[in-house]
Amino acid sequence: MSASLILGCPSCGAINRVSQARLADGPKCGSCKNRFFTGEPVELTEANFRAVVERSEMPVVVDFWASWCGPCKAMAPIFAEAARELEPRMRFAKLDTEAHQVLVGRFGIRSIPTLIVFRGGREVARQPGLVQGAQLRQWLQPYLLT
Repeated sequence: MSASLILGCPSCGAINRVSQARLADGPKCGSCKNRFFTGEPVELTEANFRAVVERSEMPVVVDFWASWCGPCKAMAPIFAEAARELEPRMRFAKLDTEAHQVLVGRFGIRSIPTLIVFRGGREVARQPGLVQGAQLRQWLQPYLLT
């Protein structure tokens, strides 16, 4: 029997147990039937943050960004490309700092973009500022599921 992970559904917030060996097979939520991984970053809100980040056993990297921020705009395609390459070994998510001030304050975001890696709902790494693709993948390497 393979190890399993608890994953929060980004669509409905349902908590699911998924076999780690089957992550690459396109698992779907048992409740809403949406796919867990689409190769695109998940949009986070106060409503789905707990399920996707805090209750998930999978490592999650969150890009704290804003639409008016030039470096954030430059980071967006780099982050999206990393999601296409590295999911489902890690979940990629974005949080709009203008729309979700409560979470921004909770995590002490002082500059954007800021990337935070969470594992088991706890912050394990933080990277402020624009990061290029190779540098991003290298920084994320220790946190990827094997």
